[in-house]
Amino acid sequence: MTSLTHLRQYLDILRQEDELLVIETEVDPYLEIAEIHRRVIDSKGPALLFTKVKGSSFPVVTNLFGTNRRLELAFGTRPMDFVADLVRLAEQAMPPSLSTLRQAAPLALQAVKIGLKNVKPGAAPILETLQQPARMTELPMLTSWHSDGGAFVTLPLVYTEHPDGHGHNLGMYRIHRYDDTSTGVHWQIHKGGGYHYSAAEEKNQSLPMTLFIGGPPALMLSAIAPLPEDIPELMLASLLQGKKLAMAKDPLGGHRLVAETEFAIKGVVPPKLRYPEGPFGDHYGYNSLAHDYPVFQTTHLYHRKDAIYPATVVGRPKQEDYFIGDFLQDLLSPLFPLVMKGVQQLKTFGEAGFHCLAAAKVANRYPREAFAAGLRILGEGQLSLTKFLIITDGSLDVADFGKLWIHILERIQWDRDLFVFANVSQDTLDYTGPSVNKGSKAMMMGLGEKQRDLPREFSGSLPPDCSQPNPFLPGTLVVQGTSYKNNPELGLQLAAWGGVADWPVILLVDSTAGATESMQEFIWTFFTRFEPAADIHGKQQQVKRFHVGLTPPIVFDCRMKPWYTEVLEVDQATRELVDSKYNKIIPAKYR
Repeated sequence: MTSLTHLRQYLDILRQEDELLVIETEVDPYLEIAEIHRRVIDSKGPALLFTKVKGSSFPVVTNLFGTNRRLELAFGTRPMDFVADLVRLAEQAMPPSLSTLRQAAPLALQAVKIGLKNVKPGAAPILETLQQPARMTELPMLTSWHSDGGAFVTLPLVYTEHPDGHGHNLGMYRIHRYDDTSTGVHWQIHKGGGYHYSAAEEKNQSLPMTLFIGGPPALMLSAIAPLPEDIPELMLASLLQGKKLAMAKDPLGGHRLVAETEFAIKGVVPPKLRYPEGPFGDHYGYNSLAHDYPVFQTTHLYHRKDAIYPATVVGRPKQEDYFIGDFLQDLLSPLFPLVMKGVQQLKTFGEAGFHCLAAAKVANRYPREAFAAGLRILGEGQLSLTKFLIITDGSLDVADFGKLWIHILERIQWDRDLFVFANVSQDTLDYTGPSVNKGSKAMMMGLGEKQRDLPREFSGSLPPDCSQPNPFLPGTLVVQGTSYKNNPELGLQLAAWGGVADWPVILLVDSTAGATESMQEFIWTFFTRFEPAADIHGKQQQVKRFHVGLTPPIVFDCRMKPWYTEVLEVDQATRELVDSKYNKIIPAKYR
């Protein structure tokens, strides 16, 4: 497979494979492009190249990676094969032998192609056009939802270097445009760029920052990858594209530039300066609120003469980030057993925004070894933001949630196998906790042999304020309740109700029909709408040896709470606007 070193090569492949739709009708980056994108991705349609964008001379391309097919076209199997071979060699290399040395030879040949290389200014398209000062309002940044606080860079590649020389970070931290020369930078907790800024701020220094937009497909995915803090993202970009990443010196000084990006915006993030960033419709499917974040003050901007502006749209799963996340998990999963001993398989679920739900298959060679493996996962990089972790030692694919959940419920001992960790950090975008960045976690284990059969049909009764029972999965009853505002204690009342005593797990929801529409909706409703320390209730609870054990049924209160932010919905005006032209610009085969 040919190495893709810039965006145009990838677009050419998409054209050849009938995976790119060119739209020449004028479209608006304010709400309209995002709604067209959402409809196309919902129908598993192609990448979209909008050539006439209102208010900008730059075309916009979206949905670049919105199917497994397009990810395969972008990267093939070479990166996955390399990682798998590397892990296999690491497992077999001790003690060294002639056989392992022979196996290492092909990997060594590939490894020498990984890294960075300097190119002259004439071989760096990013240097073709300079704006000084920057005019960022000329860029067609998208406003995706009517509740958004403005226009955002939705595929930002934010590059920083540690002020003490401890490496670089390339991360995808959303960028809220304020004006021509400044933006907000959404550096969340547990993120590498945020660590760099914190270190600079302690010295009362500004942190130099470069905002790249576009470039090789490998660069875009590397910024999203949940790598350990000391693994450089630019090396992963080189691995993904299969050759060294071309870099060029900035004639005005500062960070080197990735030579084949579409845009590069240079500047600094001053210490102790904050400004409201957001609101923004995020990948959990809810509206994240405005909070104070650092400010990026630009000095100059470079772009290719024929620059194309790549963007994505996030919202209620499944969106484009779902496919990217799954690809990166498949790529990196062979490394998990090396980094976290005892972890045999690990899956984070894009259906719930990734951080809300993870599952792992682990070794349990001595009593409760599985618990230690779970703690390893919760202590590893961005995985530490996981809200609900399911652990098993069973011989099954933990990516199949339905089979996994049944397997767990057949084995869990509720008095000892559910652990809730209160008063810990929680993902910034998860508003189920008592305040931003604060909440709780849970680890749920189902180990060993099957302990019980699970009920499959409901013939009991429900308490007042409950209706519409649906045994969506064996052992799991979904029940519709009155609103949390009307009866905040309904979860406790339902757990104590004798008519549901046979059911191990009950989900209390606002709409049974909505929560059981599909497995996707079930997972999303379940895991994005409860906080473990506040919303898990048992018929009884006992404290023994400082552990809280529960007696089933176990009720998960997954109703919307008054402090939750609203579910993202398309506004009526945008819906009607896109309705009026959608059939004209999108061929029937993509609708």
